[in-house]
Amino acid sequence: MRAFTYERAASVEAAAGAAASNPEAKFIAGGTNLLDLMKLEIETPSHLIDVNGLGLDRIEATPEGGLRIGALVRNTDLAAHETIRRDYGVLSRALVAGASGQLRNKATTAGNLMQRTRCPYFYDTNQPCNKRRPGSGCSALGGISRQLGVVGVSDACIATHPSDMAVAMRALDAAVETVKPDGTRRSIGMADFHRLPGDTPHIETELKSGEFITAVVLPPPIGGRHIYRKVRDRASYAFALVSIGAVIQPDGTGRISVGGVAHKPWRLDAADAELPKGAKAASAALLADARTTEQNKFKVDLVERTLGAVILEARG
Repeated sequence: MRAFTYERAASVEAAAGAAASNPEAKFIAGGTNLLDLMKLEIETPSHLIDVNGLGLDRIEATPEGGLRIGALVRNTDLAAHETIRRDYGVLSRALVAGASGQLRNKATTAGNLMQRTRCPYFYDTNQPCNKRRPGSGCSALGGISRQLGVVGVSDACIATHPSDMAVAMRALDAAVETVKPDGTRRSIGMADFHRLPGDTPHIETELKSGEFITAVVLPPPIGGRHIYRKVRDRASYAFALVSIGAVIQPDGTGRISVGGVAHKPWRLDAADAELPKGAKAASAALLADARTTEQNKFKVDLVERTLGAVILEARG
């Protein structure tokens, strides 16, 4: 790990300003992903800005009837929150499916959204990776790609986003609230927050330099059956080959968001519209533009079968 300087931010605005003034700075809260990346020298920040003391660890009702989840709410606390369990069950179930209990005790809401891919070539610093070193190439395209993306990919990157929580939040139409270094604030819908790789896979979100996440806002509850189903190589502490976060109404309509297949949680209005027709129609719409490798083409069938199981569960 390389040497770095450290400060504790006194305010949200100060944290954003400190990050904007030093392009090599990083925010740190739980550090469950960042510290691992620093040890491998994949991330090499010269300065860390500790944001744990900013009071962003509360879950509060919004005037519209939804919830505002502070950026520093720990995953364990969010999953166990009474209102989350009752009205946003897909989110609670997704959180419990992720990582281990120890990691969930430290991991934060904002940090979960910002975690980086677990593509093996991103972690192997001896291999070219456009996400780690722009312009160097994508080793995964001709390498081991079983766990990697099949839709929304590009010639520059086929990595997937690892967050379970983000899949559920996309199904719930959540929005990310931020503050910029000049103090202005904005809200970014989960549909737009994470970027597809294109020619710039190292640019993973819509956040600008120094922009700091303060909260994630959930809209009012929409009812229905909330289901999160995760298919992985072992029963716990493993990232998804395919995961589905679904909210399905009694009439068969609903929303479906898929993890493990793209650079971001994958949800399409066209697939939601096909959901009443069944898993085959909905998954065909979801993966209409799939671009697979020989090793990961099984994910196309796996999405359909997993969605079929979700629909059967929703029907009781």
